[in-house]
Amino acid sequence: MLYSFSRKQRFRYILALIILLCFATSLGCAVGPDFKPPEVQVPATWAGPPPLPAITPAEKDLTRWWTVFDDNMLATLIEQAVESNLDLRLAEARVRQARAVRGIAQSFLGPTVDATASFQRSETSISPTTDTGRLGGRTERVTTNQYFVGFDAAWELDIFGGVRRSIEAADADLQASVEARRDVLVTLTAEVASNYIDLRAFQQRISIALQNLEAQKHSARLTRQRFEGGFASGLDVANAEAQVATTAALIPLLEASARQSIYSLSVLLGREPAALVQELAPALAIPTAPPSAPVGVPSDLLRRRPDIRQAEAGVHAATARIGVAEADLFPRFMISGSVGLRANEFGSWVDWTSRLWSIGPSVTWRVFDTGRVRSDIAQREALQEQSLITFQKTVLTALQEVEGALISLSKEQEHRKALVDAVAFNQKAVDLSIKLYTEGQTDFLNVLQAQRSLFVTEEALAQSTRTISTNLVALYKALGGGWDMQSEPDKASHQP
Repeated sequence: MLYSFSRKQRFRYILALIILLCFATSLGCAVGPDFKPPEVQVPATWAGPPPLPAITPAEKDLTRWWTVFDDNMLATLIEQAVESNLDLRLAEARVRQARAVRGIAQSFLGPTVDATASFQRSETSISPTTDTGRLGGRTERVTTNQYFVGFDAAWELDIFGGVRRSIEAADADLQASVEARRDVLVTLTAEVASNYIDLRAFQQRISIALQNLEAQKHSARLTRQRFEGGFASGLDVANAEAQVATTAALIPLLEASARQSIYSLSVLLGREPAALVQELAPALAIPTAPPSAPVGVPSDLLRRRPDIRQAEAGVHAATARIGVAEADLFPRFMISGSVGLRANEFGSWVDWTSRLWSIGPSVTWRVFDTGRVRSDIAQREALQEQSLITFQKTVLTALQEVEGALISLSKEQEHRKALVDAVAFNQKAVDLSIKLYTEGQTDFLNVLQAQRSLFVTEEALAQSTRTISTNLVALYKALGGGWDMQSEPDKASHQP
């Protein structure tokens, strides 16, 4: 049986089919696996000893952990670094890039419309025919013009969710870039604090060296006087002068290290290396703080550390891209249409009778591609496995960093306590040896040994003070401190 349809009926059937396809798109499921946050086993408690004393409520916020050092200069440097550090600005630009990529992926859900206008002039030959139908007579040349203006539209329906999976992957990539920026904040604040502590430690060691140098020069003068009076040997004088020269030789090295710390701080602030020399040259004490931090429990790291959150977002993106690849196994549905005006005369091309239009769905299905799509799916699955392994490794590394910082901080406290006693006893030994040497009751070797021991232990105490502070900084960094968990998830502001 043959069916004939009027133009209005055909248009209704096409419109109904388009509506049906659009409805199927809205209800269609997305192929590929759905993302589930990866599970990882973490210990219930930390193996290392917790920092003492106990945490006070004011110290529980990790966002601005550097305020526990109560050093205005340190706080100012970190604030300036957050404003102008080049690595942070680079990370913020990458966030904006990821947001734009997400917008591109989103755009594929909607139709595309192209406007077209053209003019074509052509000339053809026409041979007239006789009454018998044969060609004859003189060939004529005919020139024609054609004017066209119109719109072409196309819309690929996301029946199997390939586009939605690509948007999901772009969302995960955006989140990963946000977490990468937060990780830069964590690293930046820790690096500024560590370099600042190093600077103050070098300055303190210079001060200790100068103090010991003056004491050793005094001992050398005393030895020379005793030598001139016949109460000391030339060996004592040589040993005294050698000790003075040895201590003096250390000072330029310490000054160079202090200057390099200033240069590093300047670069971290996005400035030329010598920009902070005048500001930071005056010596100040090593920043110290109660060796305490809100360590919480190991599972808190999964929520706090930006690098772990970034790795999880990477797993999410890789999972979504499996669905993008699997969507190529299924047919593609397209709705296309055009509308316009076409005429042979310029004055009549805007006439309504010159209108033309077309609309209709189409489907394409690649039935053979020598295994390309399935190989692409296998590749995406392997990439997802790699991202999952990266996530697990990131978690283990984070746990190791916290445990390492805890044990280092605890043992360095014990080390420093012993050094405090050693400095006190060595100072007594120096005072007593000089007194006995002046009275002629001991030789200069004891004075020399006592002064060397005092210098060594004072140097060690300064370095231990510095190590405790840097270990505390390392602990805050390992805990993921330095960014605000209450900030917008996709906000790349200039504030930590």
